[in-house]
Amino acid sequence: MAVANSSTLRKALSPTQPRGQTARENGEHGQSTGCKASSRIISTITNCAMVILLTDNALCSGQEDAQTNPRGIPYAPFVDKVEDYVATRQDVEPTLRSFQEMISKYQFMELNLQKRMGGLKEKIPEIQKTLDTVKFLKLRRDETEPIETTFELNDTLYAMANVPATNEVYIWLGANVMLSYPIDEAEALLTSKLSAAQASLSNCEEDLDFLREQITTMEVATARVYNWEVVQKRREKTSDEEEQKQSKDKAGSS
Repeated sequence: MAVANSSTLRKALSPTQPRGQTARENGEHGQSTGCKASSRIISTITNCAMVILLTDNALCSGQEDAQTNPRGIPYAPFVDKVEDYVATRQDVEPTLRSFQEMISKYQFMELNLQKRMGGLKEKIPEIQKTLDTVKFLKLRRDETEPIETTFELNDTLYAMANVPATNEVYIWLGANVMLSYPIDEAEALLTSKLSAAQASLSNCEEDLDFLREQITTMEVATARVYNWEVVQKRREKTSDEEEQKQSKDKAGSS
């Protein structure tokens, strides 16, 4: 953990000063690297939510009154009576195709949720670690003696730093943009981002279970329609055989 002083960070923000030219400069802004997780997590959540929303709209097209879960994912239709969906054998193929398309869309949403959950599980510890660092700096801001610590420059490269008391921290927002925050505001920001990420992870887990239930429901519906067609084929075959038998009996009696 390391804290950059204001003058060096202003140089780092200057367009004419290439960021990370020396070990000292890398170290001085290294403490804020973890903080940018709070911005990346919002970007990840937004992008995935847009994909899922578009998928939901496609799934709900033509079903304005369809029931949905709290995040807008529609319930799968429960096929109690197959006759409500197919009237003749000619309706079976388009119905099965429609069911399969719905299963594919649910599976697509499931895949996106799994990726989203993976990102959240990776980013939440980063936000928590950064928040803990800010809280530690907050406790020490009235101290007069700096502390000596090590911080990461690269995956296998560390450096020593003296961390003086400070009233502000610098948070990376992405795209080489960094903002200065008072410690109290930084703590409030990271706390809100952590709460939002944890709530989003909980919603993802709930939605994932919901999607799996809907996929199972659609698979059962597909099986029922298929079995209905098999029964209809047998009935038609039996009916044809009886008609042929009756025709032969009439021909023999005449």
